[in-house]
Amino acid sequence: MTDLSERTDWIGDTFTSDVGWSLLEDLVDVGNRMAGQPGEREGLELVRDALAAAGCRDARIDEFDVQGWVRGTAGIDADGRPEHCIALPRSPAGEAAGEFVDLGYGMPADFEGTDVEGTVVMVSSDTPDDVDRFVHRTEKYYYAVEHGAAAFVFANHVEGQLPPTGSVGTDDDPIGDIPAVGVSAEVGARLARRAVGDDVTVAVDCETPETTSGNAMAELGPDTDDEVLVSSHVDAHDIAEGAMDNGAGTATIVEVAAALAALEDELDTRVRFVAYGAEEVGLVGSSVEAERADLDAIEAIVNVDSNVFGRTLSLSTHGFDDLTAAGDRLAERFDHPVSTSEAQVPHSDHWPFVVHGVPGFMVAGETEGRGRGWGHTEADTLEKLEPRNLREQAILVTALVADLADADTEVARREPSEIAAALEAEDKATGMKVIGDWPYDDDGTVVE
Repeated sequence: MTDLSERTDWIGDTFTSDVGWSLLEDLVDVGNRMAGQPGEREGLELVRDALAAAGCRDARIDEFDVQGWVRGTAGIDADGRPEHCIALPRSPAGEAAGEFVDLGYGMPADFEGTDVEGTVVMVSSDTPDDVDRFVHRTEKYYYAVEHGAAAFVFANHVEGQLPPTGSVGTDDDPIGDIPAVGVSAEVGARLARRAVGDDVTVAVDCETPETTSGNAMAELGPDTDDEVLVSSHVDAHDIAEGAMDNGAGTATIVEVAAALAALEDELDTRVRFVAYGAEEVGLVGSSVEAERADLDAIEAIVNVDSNVFGRTLSLSTHGFDDLTAAGDRLAERFDHPVSTSEAQVPHSDHWPFVVHGVPGFMVAGETEGRGRGWGHTEADTLEKLEPRNLREQAILVTALVADLADADTEVARREPSEIAAALEAEDKATGMKVIGDWPYDDDGTVVE
């Protein structure tokens, strides 16, 4: 049995380990880890080598093709007044002008109630409190496209922060339809005060080469048919170090690998570690892996994305009751706060598997309020994170993975139609359909 409840030596080893933090420092020092660019490849190689050094076997990088995007310049001209902005990745190159419209939150009703055809439309990164779900950037972008806007301005709602980044585009059309830029809350407020009703010009310069990305992976434990998949993503947005998103998650899974390597003889089930490329541009690496993998062989997924900055782990279980139970066992064993949610989270690398009914955790750090704050800005830097949090969370995730790898732990799958129904019930299906990310037929089967 993979039961670590009688052993505590590995806990002390993990809490004093520098394996994860050292990797995190190396990743942020790479600089630009944008999908398909040299820094991403360097990051993948660092993770591959770290997994091997931790004691994993068959450490490698599986390459795949990806649509590249290389940042040039971007600008907003409001009646001769330049305003600072950054292009959103996978925005097309080009210049667009039109009447400036501040659409507030940019909810579906906002677009339905305003004629935005031919305009430069600005929306907030926030969602109103009376809306039960978080409305994602890409959903707002494609509402703007659908309603004929000429350009899209995405304003950070957190004061004192920076212009936000974040990809646009779809799987079928990786480069978006209209120029898209991000602005700070302060620039957004100034535009709303001074430019509404006036003509504004948005310009984006970029290159869109075909390139390659990859997934770094390795494994531990017995050579069983079934496996527990432990994942993160290596890539980050080009404007930042990507310390929280997602150097932290990648450092965590490597620390987990080091802990489990010392306990390998006690594992009942193979544990495979995968650090994906190209997550930030549409979950490309995990989608490639989901198509390649034997989904029936995956007992459960533990995907770690954007933890460490919050001390309390947040576990999204996607309505898999056995995962919720595993989270409860973890909290009880360590007498440690663990936040659990059954809501669907379709925006990280567990998702290409969960849509098929594969049990999957999304592991993050709990925060107050909505929005990313300094996440997805150039302020996502190492000094905002603490080694203590990384070590504590690595201990918790190690115990969680060991629990799932126990031969006596059963995790029931869900029918894809149940996942589809949950998305409908949580009002997330509408936005996914607008974006082009809806993976189901009318009867709830996955479109292949």
